[in-house]
Amino acid sequence: MSGKSRNGIAVTLFLSFLTSMAVSLLVLFAASRHFGAGGGSAGNGNNPGTRLQLPGGGTGDPGTGTGDLNGIPGQQGADGYYQGERDENTPENGYVAENATIDTASVPVTQKVAKMATAGVVGITVERAVKENLFSRNRETEVGFGSGVIVSSDGYILTNNHVAGGRSNRIIVSLADGRNVEGEVVWSDPVLDLAAVKINLTGLMPLALGDATKLQVGEHAIAIGNPLGLDFQRSVTSGIISALNRTIRIETEEGVNYMEDLIQTDASINPGNSGGPLLNAKGEVVGINTVKVTSAEGMGFAIPINIMKPVVARLVESGKFEEPYMGIFAYDGQTIPYIDGQSRMQNGIYVAHVDSNGPAYRAGIREGCIIARVDDNEINTMMQLRTYIYTKQPGDTVRIYHKKRGIGEWITTRLVLAHKERDGLITR
Repeated sequence: MSGKSRNGIAVTLFLSFLTSMAVSLLVLFAASRHFGAGGGSAGNGNNPGTRLQLPGGGTGDPGTGTGDLNGIPGQQGADGYYQGERDENTPENGYVAENATIDTASVPVTQKVAKMATAGVVGITVERAVKENLFSRNRETEVGFGSGVIVSSDGYILTNNHVAGGRSNRIIVSLADGRNVEGEVVWSDPVLDLAAVKINLTGLMPLALGDATKLQVGEHAIAIGNPLGLDFQRSVTSGIISALNRTIRIETEEGVNYMEDLIQTDASINPGNSGGPLLNAKGEVVGINTVKVTSAEGMGFAIPINIMKPVVARLVESGKFEEPYMGIFAYDGQTIPYIDGQSRMQNGIYVAHVDSNGPAYRAGIREGCIIARVDDNEINTMMQLRTYIYTKQPGDTVRIYHKKRGIGEWITTRLVLAHKERDGLITR
């Protein structure tokens, strides 16, 4: 081979080498620009921006997250990698794979509510005499267990009437801090199945009372209580609001009772849960757990808390609550077709029972009337009616805007509230 040919080949090889080196440098430069991004992916209010840590040789680009965790600019690692700033959610080894995400989901709702509310739930132990032998000193007693919820810092506690109401020898309230103190029933209503117990303590942390009228079917529902006694105290169960404004018929020792406007939930409610709170996702008490359907799964009921707000306010203010009485029982519009196929109503409540000795009867209200307003308040459920009436006192006068059965004319009549004299009345 001639010298000229060898020189031509050498030049060609040298140019190929330079071209190869240039391409390699371009590839490395592009790779460094890509892998140097140590910031997070874009986030939003529900899905936080992810914090990725990726190997590379360039300067990290900042992430653009707008959620709970914003993207963080890349910083050069001591080992030659460029990585995003690590926080408590980043693995200890410092690196994750490209396109991987770190679980930055918020604490589950049930866990947050349990942490907030558990200290406000108490156990209630009631000792009752069930038999007394007149010829000896032996006396038989039974002990019942239930739950309650602290609603004031000075010791007022809500529970069920079937937990603490009636005659009892002794009531013991068990607090979350381990203290056991004597309690006294200061108010009870077997028709509502609610009672208020007072303990002589101050500085307690009450739970916030929510608004049951704002509940939506399908939202979170959390129950806290003492199923099967104090061995399982402050158990937390969760589910959803299954339905609203339920009316159920209950046989009691005093006769038939109708419990209206109940909250239905599939959160587990067992014996001993009675009197404990049903809470929403904010940790607010929206109901007091009362009863479950034993022949079905996941059908528990709670009494809307709104009915008790005026009762609690009066107890805290004056130490007593005198229940005002109208003397009626009514159903909401959705129930009317099953009771009276001839009545049609868009709003209001249908009067199904009237106490012939009560204020409503004296004011001219009869069965079949439809009540649409009391004073200036629209009334569509018994809960709304009772919640408003409970802000009044016996002797107060209210205006009832109603239509008599079979008469198309709406009239307003005045009604003087009475004092409820005995328990066990179907009418309210």
